[in-house]
Amino acid sequence: MTGEFSGKVALVTGAGSGIGRASAQAFANAGASVIVADVVVEGGEETVQLIKQTGGEATFVRADVSRASEVEALVRQTIETYGRLDYAHNNAGIEGASAGTVDYSEEAWDRVIAINLKGVWLCMKYEIPAMLKQGGGAIVNTASVAGLIGSAGTVAYTASKHGVVGLTRTTALEFAKQGIRVNAVCPGVIRTPMVERVMALDPSVEARLTSVEPVGRLAAPEEVARAVVWLCSGASSFVTGVPMPIDGGWTAK
Repeated sequence: MTGEFSGKVALVTGAGSGIGRASAQAFANAGASVIVADVVVEGGEETVQLIKQTGGEATFVRADVSRASEVEALVRQTIETYGRLDYAHNNAGIEGASAGTVDYSEEAWDRVIAINLKGVWLCMKYEIPAMLKQGGGAIVNTASVAGLIGSAGTVAYTASKHGVVGLTRTTALEFAKQGIRVNAVCPGVIRTPMVERVMALDPSVEARLTSVEPVGRLAAPEEVARAVVWLCSGASSFVTGVPMPIDGGWTAK
């Protein structure tokens, strides 16, 4: 896919670690110039250096996706830096607190929804006009298996990821005839810093998480990243509005 992505520009949020970092690297390896966006400066700059060490092109932009002014500035800086925007992976997200519906605090709820759901909407709100000016583009949003099935004890996270799936489908329909495809990836348990934090709290968690995966293992971030790049490529030209499970068979049960 190197030829297809050469001269193109990809924007990846939450690219300072985990799936976002792997996605940014995958776009760069395919030949695209990459805007690496994250709220954590150190992680974002490290991703840029990793890309440049392998001969890729990338620029870091700090952005909080829950703030409209910062997202607007992020897209504007993408255009100012590279002149266009062809692909976006709206990946930034947090796990939030582990609590059920009754016990969840309003403050914690608002933070999860602001980053995981509002953040995806804001990104598309500013990315799509930029893509329309050049005749099209492709967007991939990060949802989760928790956007396809219920998950007790993670009420805000599950609600936010279900929202991402609905937002993806709706936006895909709105722009299907205007050259913009919008899909979502729905990862199962991936070895990201977010998952590692959860497992570090309880040594038995890893075994429990592995047991829900029919393939009997956790996935690497690169396995999701490859799907993201494919969904942005011409190989998926007839694919839009799809929440794609990348879950080792979890949602097939």
